[in-house]
Amino acid sequence: MMQIRALSRLAGLSVRTLQYYDRIGLLRPAAVTEAGYRLYDEASLERLQQILLFRELEFPLKQIRHILDAPDFDRSKALEQQITLLTMKRDRLNDLIQLAQGIRLTGGTPMEFSAFDTKQLEEYRRQAQESWGETQAFQEFQARSADAAPEQLQDAGEKLMELLAVFGSLKDRAPSDPVVQAQVKKLQDFITDHFYTCTNEILAGLGRMYGDGGDFTRNIDRAGGPGTARFASAAIQAFVG
Repeated sequence: MMQIRALSRLAGLSVRTLQYYDRIGLLRPAAVTEAGYRLYDEASLERLQQILLFRELEFPLKQIRHILDAPDFDRSKALEQQITLLTMKRDRLNDLIQLAQGIRLTGGTPMEFSAFDTKQLEEYRRQAQESWGETQAFQEFQARSADAAPEQLQDAGEKLMELLAVFGSLKDRAPSDPVVQAQVKKLQDFITDHFYTCTNEILAGLGRMYGDGGDFTRNIDRAGGPGTARFASAAIQAFVG
């Protein structure tokens, strides 16, 4: 675990900025001590890296939060797209540098403006954003969360994690056990009521993410104990058939 000042030095961000990220739900600490110190774990650092990459690409903070919190966010795919966008941005800067150097050498002639053209970069950015956030479920999530207070979103997120943590107490049962399946149904209904319409197809995708060993797995296991996430994943797969 890392305290906020250590993270501030590591990431080159002010403590005030990290506190603001917490306040708007962009980067929550993994834990808070009794003395009120924010603590950040490896999952927090991974999320901060994503935030900073999106910032370099000039995405608004609110949009970054929506992208990262989307249920179908694919970190690997996003990273490949970020690399492409950053490479295009670098190439454009190189063209601008060469243009400026040419202007210095020639006294401003000939007139050349192609280096200022951003159409290709903007088109790729648009395509990438569509893959990050244009699903029906994400649009519904955006619409619902637009008018919600940060406290409401945080409360819903905490209650969702509580529902997932319950699977930790059910691990002695089979994933297909009626009690376990009832908990899956309760989870599905909660997501529909508070985030977006959770169809069986979407629920299946969530189940795969819960058990893939990434951030979801670690957070769920932290709440419900080791193995909770993979058990929840197996229960969901049994539910959706």
